[in-house]
Parts: sequence; structure tokens; C-alpha cells
Amino acid sequence: MNLSNTIADMIFQMLDEKSEIEFQRNLLAQDLGCVPSQINYVLSSRFTPERGFIVESRRGGGGCIRITRVSYDRDSLLTDVYSRIGERIDSDTAEGYVVNLLYHKIISEKEAALIIAATGDCTLRSLPYEYRDTVRAIIFKQMLITLIK
Repeated sequence: MNLSNTIADMIFQMLDEKSEIEFQRNLLAQDLGCVPSQINYVLSSRFTPERGFIVESRRGGGGCIRITRVSYDRDSLLTDVYSRIGERIDSDTAEGYVVNLLYHKIISEKEAALIIAATGDCTLRSLPYEYRDTVRAIIFKQMLITLIK
């Protein structure tokens, strides 16, 4: 397993115990034998609002980090995701939203796979690059409307 996965797994384990955790980035980096910027990378790529997390960082004193897992009811989460998509959405952000919907058991694994397939770059590769994110947003929003009904 690579270092990023190890860091993410450790943080996910802490979040399994409670919905909000706080730690010092430097101490975690020291425990794992990595540089603090590696912790920052994991936080910015895996603990995003699209995936249902709020990450707060305080400078100084070793860099205190607070991560909160946001919980929603079904309709609130679907509506929130719909409103956040806007006119354009990239593939990684769309997948982040799908992971969050799956985590909260709003959609099934099969529905998640269908949404990812329908909004993925492979599906949209025949479109000019500058239109892909717009079309992806339209498709994703229509799928969410279907789920909300």
C-alpha cells in the first residue's frame, strides 16, 4: 500500500470512531515517517467537501487540522449536490460527489457505477474537450433529478 493510502486509512479509522477529529499535522507526519506536505496532499485530494468533509487548518503550533464528516438526510444531500454542480463539473469532482452519496447510502453501488460511467471521460471522449464538463454537469443533474423524484 502506498503512503497516501496509509495516511487516508489512518484518518478514516479515526473518523469511524467520531464524526470530528483534530490532530497536529506535524505529529501525524512524524508518526508515519513522512513530510507534512504529504498529509496536506491526502487532505486536499480525499477529504473534500464533495466527499462530505470539512477540513479546517490552523497555522502555527504544528499545524492543527480539524476534519468533520458532514451528515445529511437523503433529500438534503441530493439537493445539496445538485445545487453545487453548477454549469460545469470535472470528472474528479463528480466522482467525489458519487462517493459521498454512496457512503451515505443514498445510492447503491450499481447506481454509483452507472453515474460514474455516464459522466466519465471515456463516455464523453467524442465531445470536444471544452464541452465535456458542461455536458457532464447536465447528465449528472438529470440523474440526480431522477433520484430525487
